[in-house]
Amino acid sequence: MNEQRVLITAGAGGIGRAIAQAFADKGAKVFVCDIDVQGLEALKREVRGVQATLCNIAIRSDIEKMVGQAVKALGGLDVLVNNAGIAGPTAPVEQFNPDDWEKVVQVNLNGTFNVTRLAIPHLKKSPAGVIINMSSVAGRFGYPNRSVYSTTKWGLIGFTKTLAMELGGDGIRVNAILPGAVDGPRFQQVLEGRAKVSGRTLEEEAQAAMATQSIKHLVDPRHIADLAVFLASESGSSISGQMLPIDCDMQHT
Repeated sequence: MNEQRVLITAGAGGIGRAIAQAFADKGAKVFVCDIDVQGLEALKREVRGVQATLCNIAIRSDIEKMVGQAVKALGGLDVLVNNAGIAGPTAPVEQFNPDDWEKVVQVNLNGTFNVTRLAIPHLKKSPAGVIINMSSVAGRFGYPNRSVYSTTKWGLIGFTKTLAMELGGDGIRVNAILPGAVDGPRFQQVLEGRAKVSGRTLEEEAQAAMATQSIKHLVDPRHIADLAVFLASESGSSISGQMLPIDCDMQHT
């Protein structure tokens, strides 16, 4: 693990930061990109050895520059974690702004595609290349009033399965992690969006969210990070093309 070279998109906060911390704790060389300048500065101060740069995953030229920077800084690439994604608004399809739809697709699907296609030639040079795509429980179920988010997260499943088939011969393993309700500010924003549409209170929406799970707590981002580290390790060397939920046994959205 101490020789792994890891690139994480959107790694300045939330799940991405937890993943960066976990890989760094194992001795990996970590490079992070994000649009959050303050978050990147805090990450560099607080997590020893992590390198970082500003990058908007919605802009192809930013991605092209960033991947080149990352590979140069790391001296190659062994692990790519495609964590960047945005949620988009909460609204039924007939009221959904097409511009908002395109913004989410641009980041969640097009951005992931562009980072990955540029990373693959470098991963092929690795003795054990790994790609981890961050999907969601919304990639397992329908997600009322969150159509574009669900659509893109389902799209990442197809992307993951296809990449695993294309790249297996090069020794590159590709898997997707599907978090459920994750503890942090983003889930609170989800609850606020649901409450706005449903007319229920935040507390009622939180109770409804827990009712869909057999384990009644939010997912700890550190546990998602631990799963990512495992998938990238030698212990995960026979796992590819898989969709791994970490969602407290959620039954529906």
